[in-house]
Amino acid sequence: MSAASTPSPVSSRSSSLSSGQGPLTPPNMHQNTIDPAAKWLVQKYGGTSVGKFATKIAEDIIPEYLDQHRVAIVCSARSGSTKALGTTNLLLRAAGEALQRANGVSETPGTMSPSGVFSRLTQYQSPFTSPGKASPKSESIALALGMTSITEQPPSFNTTVDVIRSEHINAARASVRKPEILKDLEVEIERDCENIKSFLFATQVIDEISPRSRDSIIGFGERLGCKLVTAVLRDRNIDAEFVSLENIIPLSESENFSDSDTLPQDFYDRIADLVAERIKACGNRVPVVTGFFGPVPGSLLRQVGRGYTDLLAALLAAGLGASELQIWKEVDGIFTADPRKVPTARLIPIITPEEAAELTYYGSEVVHPFTMDQVIRRKIPIRIKNVENPRGSGTVIHPDSEVDAYPLLNGNDSSPPVIPTTSSADRHAQVRQPTAVTIKEHIIVLNVNSNRKNVSHGFLATIFGTLDRYGVVVDLISTSEVYVSMAIEENLDKKVLDRVVRELQKCGTVTVLRDMAILSLVGKSMRNMIGVSGRMFTTLGQGNVNIEMISQGANEINISCVIDGRDAVKALNLIHQSCLQIKPEGERGRVGPWLF
Repeated sequence: MSAASTPSPVSSRSSSLSSGQGPLTPPNMHQNTIDPAAKWLVQKYGGTSVGKFATKIAEDIIPEYLDQHRVAIVCSARSGSTKALGTTNLLLRAAGEALQRANGVSETPGTMSPSGVFSRLTQYQSPFTSPGKASPKSESIALALGMTSITEQPPSFNTTVDVIRSEHINAARASVRKPEILKDLEVEIERDCENIKSFLFATQVIDEISPRSRDSIIGFGERLGCKLVTAVLRDRNIDAEFVSLENIIPLSESENFSDSDTLPQDFYDRIADLVAERIKACGNRVPVVTGFFGPVPGSLLRQVGRGYTDLLAALLAAGLGASELQIWKEVDGIFTADPRKVPTARLIPIITPEEAAELTYYGSEVVHPFTMDQVIRRKIPIRIKNVENPRGSGTVIHPDSEVDAYPLLNGNDSSPPVIPTTSSADRHAQVRQPTAVTIKEHIIVLNVNSNRKNVSHGFLATIFGTLDRYGVVVDLISTSEVYVSMAIEENLDKKVLDRVVRELQKCGTVTVLRDMAILSLVGKSMRNMIGVSGRMFTTLGQGNVNIEMISQGANEINISCVIDGRDAVKALNLIHQSCLQIKPEGERGRVGPWLF
């Protein structure tokens, strides 16, 4: 349904969950502030937050901001009780099931015999049809093809979609108290699940799912998640409006690019303006916006990946000129190390975009650098906050390098930071030191040693050309005239890796090291900091951690090395204690023997 289209009624009255103008606002509903000077605040909630904490969001978080800000909410598809039951994962599974061969009939993908078409058609069954009975839709198709009757068996994707339906129905009944709102929501869930099945049935008939069709399939997840959150908000007397962005991009915008193009920044700037215009049309209502904004030329999944909801939130914040983009997770913010592995890890109150980007690349789940850039270039800070601890200040990714040593004291506005008077404890906190240490596990190291007496100038070109042909992304690289070491992620398909190794063997001897890990020490203050790399590697040596390769980026805020994966947690604690621990005055940085 287009964001500007007229909503379809779900009962005798207009549904408050439909996109576009809903019913008149009931009395005593909490709306966004009418203060013309108030700035927008964009809040993005992930799938786990939508799945587990929808009522907490509606009761404890959003009401705290409505009187000072105009709040816009962006939601991911709802996560399930397990990762496999996450809505997006289930939708992708259903898409795969739609292309499974029926009754053992084997056909070339993209082509179907008449018997294959009939086989697919005879499998379709509406979820509202009794088992063994033909649905009106499939009966009509059969009659149109000259078939007098069909014997129906539900396709396998029906079961998967029914799991999605039951997960959302159960969540709705557990979190929505008002019968009329619950009834509207259940009808919307039933309708969307019926539409998913119809869409999947169509792909099964033609035996093909294009990249854009796959985008449309996963887009149903955001629709369901946002409708659930909208209903929970209205149930708690917050005047929320569901906004679908599935058709926000005009066809004329898409026609300017081929599917193989990498989309330029101008394209995303245009999306930011279009989304902001749509949100402003909500008036004083609180918009609940789908993270899905397809169809994007070349497919949203291919161009952006699974993090498209974060990107949409960033584009919306940029288009609205928001005071802040808040990304709500289930952690308090960004820590000096993974607190699950390092007990002494501390929360980082403020961090630079460069540091956040490095941490994201090397194992920490922060914000993707491309997403972060959309708001940072507009001088909009990003705040990571915890749904379970909404009063915590979180971590701010701030675009102003002049405030990188101090937290913003007011978590609900973007006023300049207040620099406190330095006490003894403050002076320790301001000592120049790295910002964080992170570990990226499941790494493979490829070593290529040239076996030629006179190394050709094309040695490196051949290596990089081979990696490019097979789409291999290199995390770290260390080179000399005749020797190249590369660290790549272990998720590469085994057959692809074998082909890459065979190709590289034309350049020289190739060795493969598995089960490795990348240890990265990150910090803007490390630029021109004398002795930090020596302290890092001395600490690892004292801890009997062998270093396979070393690399430092040109920006000088990251020192990385590759170690054995079995030493990852020990090395993380060693470096945190040696390089990041704030020690009392007079105490030298000695590494405790308990780590060895």
